[in-house]
Order: sequence, then structure tokens, then C-alpha cells
Amino acid sequence: MTDTLPDSHAPTPVLAEEAVDAAAAPAQAAAPAPTVPAKGKGRFASAQPVLEKLFELYPHLFGQRFVPLKLGVFQDLLAAHPDVFAKDELKVALGVHTRSTRYLQSVAQGLPRHDLLGQVVEPVAPEHVLLSMVEVFQRRQARSDEDLLPKLRKQMLAAYQASGLTRQDYLSRLTTLDEKVAALLDEVIDEVEQQRARQAALLRAFDASGKTVEDFAAELGMDVRQIQTALKQRKA
Repeated sequence: MTDTLPDSHAPTPVLAEEAVDAAAAPAQAAAPAPTVPAKGKGRFASAQPVLEKLFELYPHLFGQRFVPLKLGVFQDLLAAHPDVFAKDELKVALGVHTRSTRYLQSVAQGLPRHDLLGQVVEPVAPEHVLLSMVEVFQRRQARSDEDLLPKLRKQMLAAYQASGLTRQDYLSRLTTLDEKVAALLDEVIDEVEQQRARQAALLRAFDASGKTVEDFAAELGMDVRQIQTALKQRKA
């Protein structure tokens, strides 16, 4: 059984626009059709036949491997199959997908969004990456005795670095974090900013030295690969 039903019925903040705009959860290969367990009866009962039809039409998207779908795929599906899907039922089914843990994991990993053909069309927004990451953490932490904050911190650090945004731009996109997570994010951003400042100072010193990378590294007692990495990141 694929992980389609969300862990809770409350909307996941990061995917509010996806449930309407429809960036649902996909996959590939011959997986069994998604099913909705008993706890999903009621509001989510209508999702089952729709999910089965989506799997039939798009096995490369609605199968075993989940990847983010493009924003607007809801409208794409309605346009492509006007006689197959009822608007409200499709919205519920895609909402089930976008709030599933497996879908959130794919967004948290920063995988790109895909269209109905399975083609990459756009990156996932940095705020969606982080908010999905936090949602997955909260779900797992609620079921675990292990402190998962260190893992979340490591993921957040990588996500902030990958965003390429300044502190101000990054935080301006995130207005729904709870106090504990917001404090952790501040700590992570501080660490990354300090790393960036040290790297910038290193590169300024290297530029002013007139030395080769090897000679400069030897003079400072550093691994030459550290400087080479810093130079590559500056060019990126």
C-alpha cells in the first residue's frame, strides 16, 4: 500500500497552494494502485477511485517513486480529461497526495517539479523545501523517542545553503514556523553566514597573495581542496 493518506487531516501549510494549484504526488513503475485506509473514510473516501484512475493514466507519476508535481497540474488534469475527473473530487485526491509523508519527503529533498509527461519543468521553491522538511520532522518526532532535531538541523543547513538566498529573503518566505523551529533556523543561518564570511575572507587573502593554490594552502597549513572548493563555489 502506498503512503497516500496524510498523517493528519489538517492542511499542511507548505502545500496549501498545491492542493488547489495541484502539485500532487507522483512516481513510476508498476506499483499497486494507491489506497485510502479506514481512517480516511469520510472526507477522503472519494479520493480512492480518482487516485486509481490517475495511476492508470499516469503510472510514471502515481506509482512507487514520489516526485513533486508542477504547480497548476490540477488545471492540466482537468483540461486533459474533462470527462474523467470531477473538479471537487480531483481536488480532494490531489490534496491527499500532496499531504502524504512520501510526497512531503520528495519536496523536502528539493527534487524538481514534473509535468504530466514526467518532464522536469521547475524547481521547488526554497520555502516549500523547508516547510515540507519541518512537517516530515514533526510527524516522525511524534512517533519516535529519539531526538530528531539534530537531523532536522543538518537538513535545514543544507537547504539554506542550496537556496542561495540572503537571510532576509529566506526568512521573508517563512511566516508559519513555530517558535522552536524558528529558533533552530536562526541558529542554522548564523552558522552558514559565518561560514560564508570566513570563506569570503579566505578568498580575498588568496586573491591578494598572488600565490598558486598549492603554495597558499601550504602557507596556511590548509588542505588545498578547501581552497579549490571555495574557488569553485565562487564561480558557480
